[in-house]
Amino acid sequence: MIAANQRPDHSTIARFRRRHQAALAELFSEVLWLCGEAGLLQSEVIAVDSTKLHANASRDQTSDYERIAKEMLAEADAVDREEDERYGEARGDELPPELSTRHGRQGWLRDAKRRLDERRAEQAKPIPRSRPERLREARRRLDEELATERAANAAYEDYRAHGRMKNGRRLGAPPKPYKAPAIPQGKINLTDPDSRLVKAIRGYIQGYNGQAVTNEQQIVIAAELALESPDFGKLEPMVATAQSELERVGVSGPPEVVLADAGYWHHDQIQEIVSRGSTVLVPPDARNRKGPRPGWLEGHYAFMRRVLDTDAGKALYRKRSAMIEPIFG
Repeated sequence: MIAANQRPDHSTIARFRRRHQAALAELFSEVLWLCGEAGLLQSEVIAVDSTKLHANASRDQTSDYERIAKEMLAEADAVDREEDERYGEARGDELPPELSTRHGRQGWLRDAKRRLDERRAEQAKPIPRSRPERLREARRRLDEELATERAANAAYEDYRAHGRMKNGRRLGAPPKPYKAPAIPQGKINLTDPDSRLVKAIRGYIQGYNGQAVTNEQQIVIAAELALESPDFGKLEPMVATAQSELERVGVSGPPEVVLADAGYWHHDQIQEIVSRGSTVLVPPDARNRKGPRPGWLEGHYAFMRRVLDTDAGKALYRKRSAMIEPIFG
């Protein structure tokens, strides 16, 4: 109906989605409201899960900085030769060259990259149609990522040098100095720069990690795209998004029970959700794992295993797969 029985180009669909992003978000809320009117929006028990979604991009189009630079220089050289043939070598306006503790440090870097991804999402622009423009955009993003890495490492080293513990003592010996690479080390897809290589059931795909929250009636309450393959760290943000969507349609209060698989185990986030009044059931051990993880034997891990081993815990957690897995097909 929207396409008037035509088959529009993927870029046309992308422009339509970007142009009407706010309206589509509002439509999602209106559908939720209609589900509530029909009695389908019970939110006592919700489930969180994910699936890997293919991007409209080939893995072969994922390039590193050096390959992008070589192609840009080759493109500039081809334009120069074409203009030399057309205008002669004395024209004088040829194109110029286009290129003239570790865990603690990694935590700062992850946070910095997450903020960069969030800023890119807020400032999203259509993907350029011409390949030279996409090459320039890919190079700009890789330069931006290297600058972010440098800034995050500088902030971390400054914190280690001048920060204090709660008792006023220094944080200990300074970390090993960070040595920035000469050029960006990451890779980027030239067809869809936002997509990443994510690990799916049958290997890696070029795409996204699609997150969703449903209720017992299999109504999708919230849906988001993530760039990282693991589900670790996404439990609390998805529950918060679901609560926000429910509040917009007049359903207040936290869910009574939150269900998720072992990939969502995150001690701090589970505690945060519990502090809001919800019961969280997330097994600390993956289904195919034989025995508990080393070091995950006591405390919150043992408590969650005991809860899930009760009749009530088993009955509640058994609902998870039927609630959310069918929506992914």
